[in-house]
Amino acid sequence: MSKAIEDHRVLNPSGNEPFVSVLERHVSRRSVMRGGLGLAAASMLGFGGAARVQASGVNQKTPLALAFESVRGSRTDAVVVPPGYTAQVLVPWGTSLVEGTPEWRDELAMTAERQAASVGMHHDGMHGFALDESTASRHFVLALNNEYIDQQALWVSQGGPTNAEKGARPVEESRTEINAHGVTLVEVEASADGHWRHVPGSPYNRRLTSASVMDIAGPVAGSDYVRTRFSPEGRLARGTNNNCGNGFTPWGTYLACEENWPNIFVNTGERFRDDARIGVPTRRSRYGWETSAGDSSEQNDEFARFDITPRGDAAIDDYRNEARTFGYQVEIDPYDGSRRAVKRTALGRFRHEGCWLGKLEPGKPVVFYSGHDARNEYIYKFVSAIAWEPADANRPGEAYDRLAIGAKYLDHGVLYAARFDADGRGEWLPLAPEAPTADGRRLHEALGLAGSDAAGIIINTCDAADLMGATPMDRPEWASVDPASGEVYLTLTNNSKRSEEGSEATFTNGGGAIEEFGVGFATAPPNAANPRADNGAGHIIRWREDDDVTRFVWEVFVFGAAAADSDNLSGLTEMNQFASPDGLWYDDRGDGQGILWIQTDNSYTGVAEHTNDQLLAVVPGALGAGGEQAVVDADNQQHLKRFAVGPNGCEVTGIFATPDRTALFINIQHPGNWPASEDATEQARGNVRPRASTVVIQRQDGGQIAV
Repeated sequence: MSKAIEDHRVLNPSGNEPFVSVLERHVSRRSVMRGGLGLAAASMLGFGGAARVQASGVNQKTPLALAFESVRGSRTDAVVVPPGYTAQVLVPWGTSLVEGTPEWRDELAMTAERQAASVGMHHDGMHGFALDESTASRHFVLALNNEYIDQQALWVSQGGPTNAEKGARPVEESRTEINAHGVTLVEVEASADGHWRHVPGSPYNRRLTSASVMDIAGPVAGSDYVRTRFSPEGRLARGTNNNCGNGFTPWGTYLACEENWPNIFVNTGERFRDDARIGVPTRRSRYGWETSAGDSSEQNDEFARFDITPRGDAAIDDYRNEARTFGYQVEIDPYDGSRRAVKRTALGRFRHEGCWLGKLEPGKPVVFYSGHDARNEYIYKFVSAIAWEPADANRPGEAYDRLAIGAKYLDHGVLYAARFDADGRGEWLPLAPEAPTADGRRLHEALGLAGSDAAGIIINTCDAADLMGATPMDRPEWASVDPASGEVYLTLTNNSKRSEEGSEATFTNGGGAIEEFGVGFATAPPNAANPRADNGAGHIIRWREDDDVTRFVWEVFVFGAAAADSDNLSGLTEMNQFASPDGLWYDDRGDGQGILWIQTDNSYTGVAEHTNDQLLAVVPGALGAGGEQAVVDADNQQHLKRFAVGPNGCEVTGIFATPDRTALFINIQHPGNWPASEDATEQARGNVRPRASTVVIQRQDGGQIAV
């Protein structure tokens, strides 16, 4: 989630044991201050480099070495990369996907029609889908999320948005903003000299926006929870919104993850407990699209649906259930534009940061991980009901029903929430109707639901996790999995809005106890996945699954900090200091080795005064001699390096590489005064209209990135 649209409310009312309490029982304060927390955890759990080698099934070998020097921090209107590398701007916001459209210019007045046929705003998670195996590193469909909008940049030609804070929004502005959200799919290709371009008019080019009709699948489909005036049968939804992190499936589909979607709705009456729990506004939505309702040009309640206040005699008479059609993982077939996207409800309903594939093994279930990106929320795992069949793997260039394969694996399974135990191990808690809650009741009874109401469990995912005793975490963001060992890395970005240790929590919505549904924290003492109070810098955790699908062991991999901080627990230096880790990608380089890429979305002063948001790299397997130590500490700083820095005002997010690892793709979101040209490293002279963009980083000699 971008810090620009972060919801500072703490919405989890749970009294479940804080992760900080778990950590502090393992490690003394003295050990923590030495930067030894990760080492102590590794020793206690036997979860270091040696365990990695055993888990991955490979012999110890000379690890990969990063073949670049850490770049210095930067605060300029340009992207900075190491010497010998180039950085090219590709498909910035507003790039036309069709042929015959006038070229972009800074003074362009954006319209709803043009935006619907152009790249969306504020790029975030993304992935590339090969069109042919033989050209996979030079030609593919790029799928990317468009998380949210910058109204000032969007409406710069008219001096800003109309009635942004109060009053009715003009219909054309609301339609344009709706079309700027969602997902962009665009065909891209590289020429022989390594220059990348998009292909206007490609049959693969398309937009999915906050207005696109989509199917609802899984337990919630057809239930009373999602019946609306638009879809009385409860089988259709309109739009996907605030898609932040992403995922992809082994059968060749894209997963767009709905994160801060509650804020596009408003309910001025009495909210459902699930809408209250997750934070649907009660006065005006973020962009006020509901205020355009009633215009003579409005079609099929396109704006009225954002006001979910009950007004009719039944759900099919109004849009009280509209928000319940959001909060899911959205599966898209990037190869077939004729197919509607599908909301896979079995993976839970919350503010999904992303959806990351676990270790894939024939004959075993398919696993996906997701974090709920809000303070004191949870980490989730979905385990498919059926085992993976390699015959279902993606076949680029072939036409077949990939969404049917998606239904096979994603519509049936078990959703779990994570509990981190005091002995350094953890357990996945099933969110199933008959599961015993922390106080001994059956989950469906504790939620006041019928035993057969699987849809109700999904709609109330957050309350279900509360009752099961999941551990409240510190804003879970991106995750990534080492495909050899199966180890999972996850960023916990920050939590600087906490009261002092020992203070009493206060609650939102007039509530005062965990038993009251729809209640969140107004203030809260330290109780997130972090041993530091007022944690503005965040950290990254790592866990490894046991053979039992419900068990795992964990450790802290690295703490964010400024180099001069007294609690710089991982010993970071001026050349690799970072805060608010967000994007994350384990870049598998084969033979059981890989690079962990870390992206930031930082507002932590100690680091922000030194550098803009950045991209760092570390080879986990290189962190300790003999494979005995595999966390970042003061003794192995040379292995954590800053690879790139973004322009002023931006977040660095979204990441993948071509299969041959000669091109690394990242996204620059909400820049302040960038890009000046197609060369991402060129500094602007004067003011330019800011445009989020994909950036392609390549070595000048054509070699593999970073090594």
